[in-house]
Amino acid sequence: MSEETKVVKPYGLQWWLCGAIMLIVIAAAATGALSTDLAGSFALMLSIGILCNEIGERIPFWNSYVGGGLVLAFLVSAFLFTYNVIPQKYADAMIMVMDEADFLSFFIIFLITGSILALDRKLLIRSFAGYIPAIFGGLLGAGVLGILAGLIFGVSPTNVMLKYVLPVMGGGNGAGAVPLSQIYETVTGDAAANYYSFAITILTIANIFAILTAAILRKVGEIKPSWTGNGTNLIRKGGDFATEDKKVKVSMKDLGGAFFLAVGFYALGRLFAKALLPTIGGVAIHQFAYMIIFVAIVAAAGIVPDNIRAAAKKLQSFFTTNLILIIMVGVGVDTNIIELAKAITPGNVVIALAIVIGAIIGSAIVGYLVGFFPIDSAITAGLCMANRGGSGDLAVLGAAKRMGLIAYAQLSSRLGGGIVLIIGSILFGAFLK
Repeated sequence: MSEETKVVKPYGLQWWLCGAIMLIVIAAAATGALSTDLAGSFALMLSIGILCNEIGERIPFWNSYVGGGLVLAFLVSAFLFTYNVIPQKYADAMIMVMDEADFLSFFIIFLITGSILALDRKLLIRSFAGYIPAIFGGLLGAGVLGILAGLIFGVSPTNVMLKYVLPVMGGGNGAGAVPLSQIYETVTGDAAANYYSFAITILTIANIFAILTAAILRKVGEIKPSWTGNGTNLIRKGGDFATEDKKVKVSMKDLGGAFFLAVGFYALGRLFAKALLPTIGGVAIHQFAYMIIFVAIVAAAGIVPDNIRAAAKKLQSFFTTNLILIIMVGVGVDTNIIELAKAITPGNVVIALAIVIGAIIGSAIVGYLVGFFPIDSAITAGLCMANRGGSGDLAVLGAAKRMGLIAYAQLSSRLGGGIVLIIGSILFGAFLK
């Protein structure tokens, strides 16, 4: 155990000071005095998250193979709000933070900008060119192992592909399960809810396996360092990253410039996704997919000065280090433990696990063949396809301690999810019409 893990100093605060703040926040919530705005919600979410994180990072086996404090924060939050341990008005406030205020998108904006601008330009071009084959490798592996597992439980290959593989590998809930259910309704005439209710269940189970296996892959990488990069590098012998250590002094103005640049790229992505070019070949393109493309173009062209690139990286580090717990608690609040438990039948669990393992194996093999580190390819092109989209990406990368690979994770969820929607529309039409 490292010295950092032994010393209880959450967020740089003395343990007693941090504990006192948490007690004050909990007392305010228990009496109803705590507000339900962003400040009150963040205070309560961080109080729950910090406590769970400190405990989870110190539980043997759990901290190495199950996901540590981030996964514990997710599960404890889900339990607290499923059984109404926390007053409903605060649950509603946290859901508002995640849904109406869309803090998740706000979080991802800075991760995408910082991670792409931190890439060496030559590395950027090489990695993005080889990433699509790695995604297809994960899809193929997920389909093959999913079908084999389905045969054990008497589920036909067609049903495995349509009801299990597509929703799991579809890029999450909003970008995958929801549009897939809409395609299902259009093709079959049956209610979209009939497809969605099962799809989201399987997706939730697979999402948990994706997080757990990400933690296991992190441990494998520690045992076999030649199989993985430094947490930010995808390509073997691919080059270095442009970070703030290159004697670039980052000022407060630089941070402001990086902030404005990030939200500006998001606005550009929205402009294309909602107005200028919402679909390509009949397939809707997500704003994050556009954002990744535009940030990558600007980064490859060398338009952004080094001080702003370094500032963008520093902003990314701030978000991933300090605010990821808000995301994990928020995702937990929106997860019903009872419904999840009901769906955990042996057949569903084994098939979902087989799909996740297939995604790992397929993306690792193809990723290695195109010059990627197999573990990092498996995590991004594999596990970040087999999770619940944006929140799943953050949970997977958090468990794997590879937040620097968020741009690739988002490519999996957005571009890979778009590929799955195309495949889904073809398969629905071929087998269900």
